Amino acid sequence: MHYAIELANEAGLAGEVPVGAVIVNSKTNQIISKAYNLVEKNNDPTNHAEMLVIRDACNKLASKFLYDYDIYITLQPCLMCYQAILYAKIKRLYFGAYDSASSLKVPSSNHKIEIYGGIEEEKCKSILNDFFLQKR
Repeated sequence: MHYAIELANEAGLAGEVPVGAVIVNSKTNQIISKAYNLVEKNNDPTNHAEMLVIRDACNKLASKFLYDYDIYITLQPCLMCYQAILYAKIKRLYFGAYDSASSLKVPSSNHKIEIYGGIEEEKCKSILNDFFLQKR
């Protein structure tokens, strides 16, 4: 999670909503892919950190499924990203801050995923709060 937090800080410095994501091999703990939001830079509403990190990991591994991989994200994923995580068949989802603005209802899926929220929550929330305070 600490590496995802560093990426979130980079995103904020780049003028992006500060969200970072990392995909890790669940057996070796090796980082396979990392990303932060690039929505503003690329003028693409789908360029969330989660979407980018999944695409990159799948390309690197030449696979559409990430069965033995975990994803760490600094913010609870939106519905689009959560669905992509399910479709990629990621093993575990770890996230930092809960998204209070989200009304995310976990959609049903054949793929069962372990979900752990609130990891380094205060630090992750602080990055987001500081970013939006500066924007206002």
